[in-house]
Amino acid sequence: MKIDEISSPERQDDLQNQLCSQIESSIKAIEKHVAATALPDSLSIHLRRSISQLSSLSPLSNSLKLHIWKLSYRLWNACVDLSNASAVALKKHDEEHAKLRQVSADLLFLASDVQGIPSPAIKSTSFFYKTGLIWHDLRKFELANYCFEKASDLLSKVDITNISEYEEKKLLLDLNIARSRTAWEVSDRNLAIALLSRSRNVLFALAENYKALANQYLMFGKAMLSKNEVYEALKLMNDALELCERGLTVVKRTEETLALKELRSKTLRFLAASHLQRDEFESVLKCVKVLRDGEKDQHPSLSVLAMKAWLGLGRYGEAEKELRGMVVDKGIPEGVWVSAVESYFQVVGAAGAVAVKGVFLGLLGRCHVSADAAVRVVNKVIGNPSGGGEEARLRAKVVSDLVSDDRIQTLLSGEDASKERTAMHALLWNCAAENFRSKDLLTSADIFEKSMLYVPSDIDSRNLRAKGFRVLCLCYMGLSQLDRAQEYINEAEKLEPNIASAFLKFKIYLQKNESNGAITQVQALPSCLDFTTEFLSLAAHEAIACRCLPVAVASLSLLLNFYSTGKQMPTTEVVVFRTLVMILSQDPQNDSDILKQMKRAHSRLLEISAENFFGKGESGRRERNWFSVNAWNSGVKTGQENQYAICAEFFKLASEFYGASIDEEKEGNHVMVCKSLIMTVSAIISDEKQRTNTLLENEVKEAVSLLDRAGKMLMSSSTDYDKLEAIIEPNLLFVYTWCAFDLHSRLDDTGSQQLLLIKRFANSKYCNPKHLLQIGIDAAQGPSSNHEVAIFALSTCLSTFLALPSPDYVSVALMLRKLVSLRSIHGVDTNDDATMEIYTEAYRIMVGLKEGEYPVEEAKWLAMTAWNRAAVPVRMGHMDEAKRWMSMGLELAKKVPGMQTYRSCMDDFIAGFEKKLSGT
Repeated sequence: MKIDEISSPERQDDLQNQLCSQIESSIKAIEKHVAATALPDSLSIHLRRSISQLSSLSPLSNSLKLHIWKLSYRLWNACVDLSNASAVALKKHDEEHAKLRQVSADLLFLASDVQGIPSPAIKSTSFFYKTGLIWHDLRKFELANYCFEKASDLLSKVDITNISEYEEKKLLLDLNIARSRTAWEVSDRNLAIALLSRSRNVLFALAENYKALANQYLMFGKAMLSKNEVYEALKLMNDALELCERGLTVVKRTEETLALKELRSKTLRFLAASHLQRDEFESVLKCVKVLRDGEKDQHPSLSVLAMKAWLGLGRYGEAEKELRGMVVDKGIPEGVWVSAVESYFQVVGAAGAVAVKGVFLGLLGRCHVSADAAVRVVNKVIGNPSGGGEEARLRAKVVSDLVSDDRIQTLLSGEDASKERTAMHALLWNCAAENFRSKDLLTSADIFEKSMLYVPSDIDSRNLRAKGFRVLCLCYMGLSQLDRAQEYINEAEKLEPNIASAFLKFKIYLQKNESNGAITQVQALPSCLDFTTEFLSLAAHEAIACRCLPVAVASLSLLLNFYSTGKQMPTTEVVVFRTLVMILSQDPQNDSDILKQMKRAHSRLLEISAENFFGKGESGRRERNWFSVNAWNSGVKTGQENQYAICAEFFKLASEFYGASIDEEKEGNHVMVCKSLIMTVSAIISDEKQRTNTLLENEVKEAVSLLDRAGKMLMSSSTDYDKLEAIIEPNLLFVYTWCAFDLHSRLDDTGSQQLLLIKRFANSKYCNPKHLLQIGIDAAQGPSSNHEVAIFALSTCLSTFLALPSPDYVSVALMLRKLVSLRSIHGVDTNDDATMEIYTEAYRIMVGLKEGEYPVEEAKWLAMTAWNRAAVPVRMGHMDEAKRWMSMGLELAKKVPGMQTYRSCMDDFIAGFEKKLSGT
């Protein structure tokens, strides 16, 4: 070390004085500081630096220590003044203030061994203790612990037996307790308990100290209890109770006795709570008994503790007595009895609902009950109604009685209770909703009605009231009390006329099976401001579910009106048409309505194109096929029921649907189009015959045009008429031929076309002789008969029948009769060789047949008509011709059983006729 660096005593004194001056300057700045502004950080930093330098210049003279002592107190008092003046200081101000306090304590610590001041160590300890408390409040536990340890070190050098002042004795205990609290905050539980145990040595037989230490034990016990560490809590509380008992032995004043007894009662209550938490119910009751009998304690918590203990022991009657006892005790706060009610109900459940109701209503009559308490009690009684069952119903019944009480309604009716009123309504609404979901509609309706009691009647609550009326309507609909449901929905509609109310009215009409009212209501739905087309679709579903088909039809028909408007629709138009037709098809008497809707669908098809109506791809083809097949089937059905006019319309629609092309198809199902057209014309002709009215010329031409379309399709599909069966069945080929023949017979100059048509049909290998026979018969009769066609058809048919292995001689006889008649009617003269040829052919047919195989009556008719044909030639003198007919009649008669008498007469007549001829 250099010589000039060595400090002389004079220079050291100068430095010490200079540092003290700096410290004093800083203190003066603090004393002048305005409390409303923040303390600058520089002050504490400068002071701490000065103290650090000053401490390095020890030893200090006693006079300097006295000066430092005064500076320390000046700084402390300045901090006290600032603290008193800035009661609402910010946290950062508090921290700076604590730093200055810390500086003051450290400054005093430099002069803690000053001479001339009594108990300097105790005073320095006090500064560190108070500064530690400030740091503790600021939750700077490390700094607080530093201060408390400094204070403890100072006290360790003091002989406590020489301490006589009350404040000093109290300081020793308070320091230990404060240090224990800080250790507890940093989770050093063992040190905290050890410090409390050490504090027993500094009680100095003072009742106040016993109380303070016992209170700290209780505080730690409560903290342990809150963390559910009940065993440790019990130990601490028992220590607190012991200190209270010992403190009572040293009390000197009445107020000290009262304070310790009050703390002992409080400790006993927490001991009872601890035992309750450990389910030691007997111990709880013992604590309560001691408090009530010995301490004469009437604290509100005792009834709750006793009630919970009785509940734990299963003695519900005793628990109910405790609960009812709260009603007469006006000193029990509202929060306590509400909590008791909740606890009681939680254990007893629905069985205690009636008791809870009685207690609560009793409280209403005894004292002022807050709206919040009413809501809490109702909430607890409601519980969890989602489970349903008898318990939920019982709870709901009690709730209904509670909330319908005028006193509770009055309690929640004021403006200041609007929040609680809303909460009550929400509780009741949710409870009712859960019962509704559990299908307990009667309970649900009751609670919904009670919830309406807590909805104000002002205009702002109109929508909420309307909602309540609508849900009540739903409940009574479910209970089948439809008149009451209608009353509620009418009220809802008055308050809020919307689609929901209108639709519920519609459902009521449905359930009442009032179809007309339901249809009227459906028609009113679009007038609602919030109407959407989904409601019409939903109305149709509801009507179908109720088997009220006219209403479903009305709903869907109305829905169809909206497709042309371009609105967003719930489903495609074709689906609605299909559903509508399916519904109508359930009643066999709805053929006219089905036809109407089919025509409507066809009109939309023409309007928007097949792809836009049916859809594209496979789904579109399925829809087209559905409509086509149903139109065909409806045509078949109505045809079988002889409704030929409607039948013709259905088949015509079927041809249009079958002909619709999807996805750029060249043509639709041309085979079914052809069949449908043929059946259409057939139905038109059948309808004419049924009505006995002749078709008008324009109707005939329309039918002919339809048949011509079918004919063109047939011819375009095959150049060979024999291949037509690949397109349509033989029966339909006959129908086509027959219809064409019938229609052409009504037109002029078409006889040759008819004959050509029938010849083509007859030459087909798929021609059925019976069909040809029918054509022949039809051609032979009527005002538009064609004997050429008839003769050709019957002759061809006769040849076909006779070529069969087993001919049908009934049909053969019929054809022969018709041919004879045709020849007779259209013959030029009586020498009709063609007619004779028919008789001759008939004779040849009968030759070789068994008796009766050929129809006897027909054979007789042939024989008699052949014989009778001789009459005219006889009169005209054509004897050879007459003889020829008589001979034919005789030959035929010989083949007919039962004509023996006729044959004899014939033989005699012929013999006489020949004799007469020979005589001439």
